[in-house]
Amino acid sequence: MRTRVKICGITREQDALLAAECGADAIGLVFYPPSPRAVSVERAAAIVRQLPPFVTTVGLFVNAEAELIARVVDEVGVDLLQFHGQECPDYCAQHRRPWIRAVSMKPGTDLAGMQRQFSA
Repeated sequence: MRTRVKICGITREQDALLAAECGADAIGLVFYPPSPRAVSVERAAAIVRQLPPFVTTVGLFVNAEAELIARVVDEVGVDLLQFHGQECPDYCAQHRRPWIRAVSMKPGTDLAGMQRQFSA
């Protein structure tokens, strides 16, 4: 099995292109305004337009409103959604894209419970 590489926090077209040229399989675009790596929908769309084929685009969200996610799906066309907040499985599944759910490993995290909650 080949290891896949995602470079997250891309904010500029030239960085996305360099990541692709260096062999990244995916790039991550952050749609969480408090992050210093957050991008607007317009900036993200400009970045994605520059990418070569077969580079997977991932939209990263933290407790985002459904309207923002729909806009990113429609206007940016990301391939995959990545959720980092307290999103439940039903919420993650409603957005017409494959998705992954990140889990923060803090003391007391019930990983087995999370696995049961989010198993496909």
